[in-house]
Amino acid sequence: MNDRPANKLRVAVIGTGYFSRFHYAAWKRMPEVELVGLLTLNNSEAIAFAQEFGVANTYADLDTMLEQSKADLIDIVSPPQTHAPFIRACVDKQCAVICQKPFCASVDEANEVVDYISAKSAFVAVHENFRFQPWYQQIKSIINEGLLGDIYDVNFDFRPGDGQGEQAYLDRQPYFQTQERFFIQETGVHFIDVFRFLFGDITGLFARLAKLNPVIAGEDAGLVFIEFDTGVRGVLNGNRLSDHAATNTRLTMGEMRISGSLASLTLNGDGQIHTRKHGSSTLTEQSFEWNNIDFGGDCVYQTNKHIADHLLYGKPVQNLAHDYLTNRQIEDAIYRSAKSESWVRF
Repeated sequence: MNDRPANKLRVAVIGTGYFSRFHYAAWKRMPEVELVGLLTLNNSEAIAFAQEFGVANTYADLDTMLEQSKADLIDIVSPPQTHAPFIRACVDKQCAVICQKPFCASVDEANEVVDYISAKSAFVAVHENFRFQPWYQQIKSIINEGLLGDIYDVNFDFRPGDGQGEQAYLDRQPYFQTQERFFIQETGVHFIDVFRFLFGDITGLFARLAKLNPVIAGEDAGLVFIEFDTGVRGVLNGNRLSDHAATNTRLTMGEMRISGSLASLTLNGDGQIHTRKHGSSTLTEQSFEWNNIDFGGDCVYQTNKHIADHLLYGKPVQNLAHDYLTNRQIEDAIYRSAKSESWVRF
């Protein structure tokens, strides 16, 4: 396998919203990638983004971009209601796709799109980037090495502290205020994916959700109790109004605790991991290298690089659309559990 591709991966991006910046910046940093197109209906943003990130051409129509840019990969960073038609159009042109979560506007639509992808034997991955945050990659290594022994339980306290008052979210992502499904669909699903990445498949759950800030439409807090097929038990304890001790409360967005037979592990808000052996009072920091760039420890770059390495070099790839459907189904089950006040089994 060659260290470098014969030709660059030609990437075009759809969207110029808040989070799309991290995508453009990540692609720009990869010498093996060429940004050949940008699609948006906002002409001023198109010009600004193209100049800032060195995008070759801008477009206002997907069919035109697919035809003229000759892109190998389309990176969809646009609202959920656009996902299905955009994916189908790209698949029809035999173009690989990365799609932002939540991956389509509903579970039913996601199922239909996955069937369409399978029928076309197309490549579509979901941009689930939290599992690529460096602390979770390191925790995965620690678990695989057996340093914690048999794992009993995991708790994640989600506390970004950005949800108080009438102006909550308006300076960054104002649509947060109007989403009917908010905490779980917007961010909680990331931690569901992290839990599955670290501890295995989920076999059942029970959820209680709440709206603490009356100015928003959806839930901004909740408790989700989870069982895994590995025997691990978990709790996702979310509250967007409270914060936690961190230089940047949006870095890890909270704190994790894992209990094992040989040792316990904690992740703090600054991305530091500590372990404590059973029977000891001494905390040991687990040092690892990571870049404090852009969002979540440079996880957007790591996710994009992971997918680019698959397309360029044939390396293994995670979070293909049919795999990600499980996260979408679990997300939907959380809302059903909260509504019915009952345990949901898988």
